[in-house]
Amino acid sequence: MFSIIQAAGWPIWPLIACSVLALALIIERFVSLKTSKVAPPKLLAEVLNVAQNGVPAPNIVSQLAQNSAMGEVLASGLRVVNSHPLATEEDIRGSMESTGRAVAHRLEKYLSALATIASAAPLLGLLGTVIGMIEIFGSQSGTGGAGSGNPAQLAQGISIALYNTAFGLIVAIPSLIFWRYFRARVDEYLLNLELAGDQLARHLGQLRKRA
Repeated sequence: MFSIIQAAGWPIWPLIACSVLALALIIERFVSLKTSKVAPPKLLAEVLNVAQNGVPAPNIVSQLAQNSAMGEVLASGLRVVNSHPLATEEDIRGSMESTGRAVAHRLEKYLSALATIASAAPLLGLLGTVIGMIEIFGSQSGTGGAGSGNPAQLAQGISIALYNTAFGLIVAIPSLIFWRYFRARVDEYLLNLELAGDQLARHLGQLRKRA
């Protein structure tokens, strides 16, 4: 491996840094975007069951907010009713939407960085290719025609060109795949959060009508 890095020359070091950063971001997103941390499947049903006859006490709402991202959104709507019993359904929705925007920002964290790596890695590989071509042309600049160039410098230029091109694609392709995967996963989570908030808001509205 070290011999490949040597053959690729200094342009490969930015690509290695990008690969390490991309791997760290992918691992971090896998951990942070677990379903149990964002939108537990049974959480909404449990909240509706607890709030069947009235709004839960503030300490229960606080525990809900610490449960997950969905719990945080639902808790914001329950807090509005706890603190303002005469709050309208629009007030409840507005509170949950504001919290939902903050949650969305948190779920999308680092995705732009991963997308940037996926876009920049091929360009960095192309930069290494250009530098390799410069090495090749430099090796052919001696007198006596193309056959009198420095073979060692020619081989080095070819190595720089090919290794950097290949490594740029090796970094870019997985980064792009995982970025699209995390992007779709976040979009699905956000849809679930929106639907859950809408259902809770309607439930709380019905409670107020019965009261």
